Amino acid sequence: MRKTSFKTALFGTAVTAVLSVAAFSGASAGEKWDMPMAYSASNFHSVTGAEFARCVTTGTGGEIEIETHPSGSLFKGADIKRAVQTGQAPIGERLLSGNQNENAIFGFDSIPFLATSFEDSEKLWKAAKPTLTKILDEQNLHLLYAVPWPPQGFYFNREINSVAEMEGIKFRAYNTATARLAELAKMRPVSIEAAELSQALSTGVAESMISSGATGYDRKVWDSLTHFYEVDAWLPRNYVMVNKDVWEGTTDAQKNVINACSDLAEYAGNWRAIEYTNFTLNGLREGGMSVGPAGDQLTSDLKKIGETMTAEWLEKAGDEGKAIVEAFRASQ
Repeated sequence: MRKTSFKTALFGTAVTAVLSVAAFSGASAGEKWDMPMAYSASNFHSVTGAEFARCVTTGTGGEIEIETHPSGSLFKGADIKRAVQTGQAPIGERLLSGNQNENAIFGFDSIPFLATSFEDSEKLWKAAKPTLTKILDEQNLHLLYAVPWPPQGFYFNREINSVAEMEGIKFRAYNTATARLAELAKMRPVSIEAAELSQALSTGVAESMISSGATGYDRKVWDSLTHFYEVDAWLPRNYVMVNKDVWEGTTDAQKNVINACSDLAEYAGNWRAIEYTNFTLNGLREGGMSVGPAGDQLTSDLKKIGETMTAEWLEKAGDEGKAIVEAFRASQ
């Protein structure tokens, strides 16, 4: 299978790649880094993170051993950034748009209908990376790599043809942007962590959400939901960050290995996101869901909401946010 062969070829050569960066004279009793992750072990972000962890462990000859903790088992998703920032965990992965209440810049990748393809998402990421890196550095965090989710679409437990039909629906919100979207559509936002999603849907705590096909497929949401509308609203990213004090305590050789493994993980994660898009949408269809583009009225209604949210984000993000959007648009 293509996915398996790619994985084997790419990460099967990781040891050679990282050991060519820094040669260590045998394994030694090193330090252990626990790496909290919010999503299930089978999710492609978690798979990529686990391979990154093995790459670092092998590449440093065991001087740094990273162990991943998926499914919010060590810290819940909303707590991961703070845990790494304060040193409760040395490293972790977080959907930073979930923290845009701290700084609007964290939501640059969740501006509706700004970057709606993998190509544009990559351009937006390059435009934002210097500013985002600086902000995280000021928060005692060192950014290692980022991987996009597939394009976001709407899930419902019924057919929806316009925003007016969304009124009163209980909507799973995972960040400020999704909560605001729910408000503008007159839905009822409910904050639900990824690890709690299946139960929330099955018990009716949530009746809809905006997410990628990957999330729906991983959680087998066809047991509770019936329709997925491909609106390609945005492609949010998961970010792997290390505590800045911990990072500065590593040797130059260790930094070289971690950076090499980070580059490898970002490349592999991006590839997986692209490949996983059609695979998961087909999986939703096989599960019995109706999958397809939104109708003209729904698309038009959502575009208007997107325009409102973009203007609001630009106002909150100030000159830095404006510079990111302008740099992105100039790259198109």
